[in-house]
Formats: sequence, structure tokens, C-alpha cells
Amino acid sequence: MKFLKVGRVAIITRGRYAGKKNWNVWMHWTRGSELDRIGEGEMLMGKKNQVVIIQPQDTGNKSHPYPHALVAGIERYPQQITRRMSKTRQDKRSKVKPFIKIINYNHLMPTRYTLELEGLKGVVTADTFKEVSQREDAKKTVKKALEERYTSGKNRWFFTPLRF
Repeated sequence: MKFLKVGRVAIITRGRYAGKKNWNVWMHWTRGSELDRIGEGEMLMGKKNQVVIIQPQDTGNKSHPYPHALVAGIERYPQQITRRMSKTRQDKRSKVKPFIKIINYNHLMPTRYTLELEGLKGVVTADTFKEVSQREDAKKTVKKALEERYTSGKNRWFFTPLRF
């Protein structure tokens, strides 16, 4: 799909990560005209995950013979911090636990938002899921990129749980 590009934020509607914000690596959506009719506060389902698209795959492949996207999202969000807290406590509460996953296009709903995360395009690929060590290295890289984005104060909306 032409509007499902790298960096597009989408919402996961089904599965384990539904209800959290995620970052889609790649994804497929068939009914784009419905997005114009649905307002931001009028989502069809309750709790959702936001994801950012890293690598869209419209045709599928041998291991996944359906249109899918490689996505990265936040499994555990950073906790709220105050100025009264010590530096070490602020560092502990600012940690992000990411996830990476291949998700069917039917379970993703694109939004109008985008998130720029440079350096992840070559790190997270379809071959990353073949070995556990590669997957863990990719997660560490995604975690570093997301925590850097969080501490710089950019895209604050992405690091808060969705509220409906």
C-alpha cells in the first residue's frame, strides 16, 4: 500500500500486543477510506497498541505467505518521574521495554502520525527472527533508539499509553 510507508504509526487491533502503542516495521491495510470517517476519539475497539512501520511487505514470502509488516513497539512504558526523585531513580523509571514482531496487515490500523527512528532499517529485518541471538541484539538496538528518543523529549505522545 502506498500510504503504509516506513515510519508510519499504526494501531494493533488483535493479539497479545493489542492495547499498547507499537511501531510498525511494515504493514498492509485494505480499507483506507474508513480512516477518514473515524475520528481519533472514536476508535472502534477499546485498548490498542501503537506500532511504527519499519519494513512493509505487501506480497508476503515463503515463511509468511500473507501481507505483513515488521513492527516495533513498547511492551512496558516508562513510569512517571518528578524532580524530587534522585537521578538513579529517574534513570530506572525511564526505561523502555520494546518488542519486535511480524504482524498481519489485517490486524493493523494506520494512523496519520509518523515516527522517525534512524538506524533501525538495517538492524531489524525478516532474517532477524531466525536466531534468538539476532533477535535479542535487534531488541537492544530498538530499546536504545526508543530510550534516546524518550530522554530527548521528542514524540512524547508515543511514550504514553493510549487512552480512550
